[in-house]
Amino acid sequence: MTFAYFDCPSGISGDMMLGALIDVGVPVDVINNAVQSVVPHVSVTSSTVFRRGFRAMKADVNAPHEHVHRTLPDILTMIQQSTLSPDNQKRIGDIFRLLAVAEANVHGTEIEEVHFHEVGALDSIADIVGSAAGLDYLGITDIAASAIPTGFGTVKMAHGECPIPAPATAELLKGIPLAGSDVPFELTTPTGAALLKYYVNTFAAMPAMTIQASGVGAGNRDLTQQPNIFRILLGQKSAAVSSTTPSDGVPGETVWVIETNIDDMSGELLGHTVDRLWTLDPLDVWVVPVQMKKQRPGVTLSIMCRAEQIEPIERLLFYETTTLGVRRYAVERSVLRRESCQIETPWGKIDAKRSFLPDGTEKVLPEFDALKMIAQTQGIPVRKIVER
Repeated sequence: MTFAYFDCPSGISGDMMLGALIDVGVPVDVINNAVQSVVPHVSVTSSTVFRRGFRAMKADVNAPHEHVHRTLPDILTMIQQSTLSPDNQKRIGDIFRLLAVAEANVHGTEIEEVHFHEVGALDSIADIVGSAAGLDYLGITDIAASAIPTGFGTVKMAHGECPIPAPATAELLKGIPLAGSDVPFELTTPTGAALLKYYVNTFAAMPAMTIQASGVGAGNRDLTQQPNIFRILLGQKSAAVSSTTPSDGVPGETVWVIETNIDDMSGELLGHTVDRLWTLDPLDVWVVPVQMKKQRPGVTLSIMCRAEQIEPIERLLFYETTTLGVRRYAVERSVLRRESCQIETPWGKIDAKRSFLPDGTEKVLPEFDALKMIAQTQGIPVRKIVER
């Protein structure tokens, strides 16, 4: 079982990760041996709880109370003095470096000068060390995750009341797709965000896979809106539709589609919006006529893009159109390898695109702009040039 999918309907925290790892089969002793090699006198225990009627594993870190604000060098020294394997020492050190960079960006200081507050406490150290040990025990080499909800409102921290997502959490979640949430609590913590940032390769809808084991971790609160759980699904991707090894041998990838329905905009404004969208360099933009409520004609405006383009594209839609909401979903696509080239014609060389089929044969198509240029300069219909 080398693939894991992190399902985050209620976000992620370090203790939720530990609970899910224990539930999926990581022995508590494995986690405690790792934790206690870094922070002696700290232990992890687990118990079964229920969140909105769903069974989940609650992990609790038992640590002595302290008033210590550790720096990154302090924590790295603790890790280096442990009995953890060199690989795990490096992983855990890199996760704390991610946290330090995020905190330094928020406070405008150097990473060595950052004083960890919440994430430098013994329980947060145990969360990260235990999570790294658990994932190593399972032998996971590829991880994908759902979009991440953060909740909303404020959370009390060492620096006072902070908006959700907390500043360091927001830094760590840059480039990661977020899911909307109406839960007025912090769902994703800095520790959880750092674990996602370090371990997850792809953020997308669950791929086709064969599930061989699953584990459910519980959050502290029993929310009224939804089950406060985090799931780990272990197994193998289904080769026939895998985003990395499709059955026809064509390379694949996960991309995102953003859509909105509009029935109260002029054609001029819609065209202007499409032009603006192309300046953001999406993979594709298209408009489809639809029939909407009260029999009003409208359009569906769709954009295909990569994960890091979601935020600017949605922002543009809200500012440039009359829409009140947009939807997004991940899709798998297969893409032929392609390259730019030039081909000889009776009118000289022109730009073209060469693509390669799975069996090695090639397709070459001239760029239409090049054909139009010949038509304009030679006074020949484009149709005749295409036929030639």
